Amino acid sequence: MTRTIRIAQICANHAELEGPLLPILHAVQGEFGCVDAEAERVIASALNLSRAEVHGVVSFYHDFTATPDPRPCLELCRAEACQARGVEAMVAAAETAAGQRVRVRTVYCLGLCSVGPNARVGDDLHARLDETSLVKLVKSL
Repeated sequence: MTRTIRIAQICANHAELEGPLLPILHAVQGEFGCVDAEAERVIASALNLSRAEVHGVVSFYHDFTATPDPRPCLELCRAEACQARGVEAMVAAAETAAGQRVRVRTVYCLGLCSVGPNARVGDDLHARLDETSLVKLVKSL
């Protein structure tokens, strides 16, 4: 099955949703690791939108990328509550442990403010991190 056909299937699977664009974009990003220009074109056609409308959404949200990045991604919360709990002092250690092998991405609020600093890897949340546990998490990826 070609990539274009699979993207069209994803669109069809979400067509009945109210506001299907974001769920479609997340599904395409999840399956292919990116939402590139070709995917934008297919999605726009399926939803009767302009490619510019689809691209505007893709470029607005940081979750979507135009090229795939095969590295595992650790999302590190650097919002105010996690800052108050010392996350900023841990960033350099996490980035050093990650090197070029793991992508450390800043996010602002994972919704675990009372148990920060915290991070997310995929759908897994990690709370009450200190430098040692954060470095261990990065190295485990």
